[in-house]
Amino acid sequence: MDFKFYENIASEIKQRYAHEVEITIVLGSALDSLEDYLELELRLPYREIPGMLQTSNPAHKGEFLFGRLGGRRVLLCSGRFHSYEGYSLEESSILARLAKLLGSRMIFLSNAAGGVNTDFSPGELMLITDHIKFNGPSPLAGPNLPEFGTRFPDMSDTYSKRLQAVAREAASQMGIKLQEGVYFFMPGPQYETAAEIRAISSLGADAVGMSTVGEAIVARHAQLEVLGISLITNLATGLSPEPLSDDEVIAAGAKAREPFAQLIGKIIELA
Repeated sequence: MDFKFYENIASEIKQRYAHEVEITIVLGSALDSLEDYLELELRLPYREIPGMLQTSNPAHKGEFLFGRLGGRRVLLCSGRFHSYEGYSLEESSILARLAKLLGSRMIFLSNAAGGVNTDFSPGELMLITDHIKFNGPSPLAGPNLPEFGTRFPDMSDTYSKRLQAVAREAASQMGIKLQEGVYFFMPGPQYETAAEIRAISSLGADAVGMSTVGEAIVARHAQLEVLGISLITNLATGLSPEPLSDDEVIAAGAKAREPFAQLIGKIIELA
């Protein structure tokens, strides 16, 4: 995937939506409630954009929503891409590079995640302070695209400390409980074993999921400010007597519907 690939898709989008986007928000599983708070200006399905990748997860609609939220012009990406769908980590991180080409300075990455930290409860939100990735190649592997960034980007401030402070202030103002922790990337689609969760916990992770990290790496390569928020949908394998299922994701999403939308709206207002 060369720079022309991304440029062509961005050009197709710009033909349909002429305004520059300030903030891009990637919506994770069960977190599409934010759509209800958007002053919608354009709904653009991925399938209508030549060259655009397509989602196969039924929990991800696969469409761009352009409009205003918190007084800012934003882009909601309702549907991301995953390595378990057969995409490379570079392909599954396409939304971050498109955000850059569409004018965004900030990208908010949300996801549904399993709770590794036993102090967390399903339905709570977690501010991502850092991540751990030991699986597979980097999304930056292969020829560097200098139009986006340097060959060896620094990852010491992957999740913007400024935006973390903004998120804490927003949560405080809204009276929303906001956990904090480290997100561990696993490629899926199978859930983790109990032994894997014990190993992940011993490495210092608080939550585990199948997305976000590739996008965060690519976003930092492109000098975007990154904010990450996880919805804790369940206790990870071995921490609960119940088997894991998609039903937990749906239930946790319903519980977090209002707090998540209120939090993101306030963050946008303060950012």
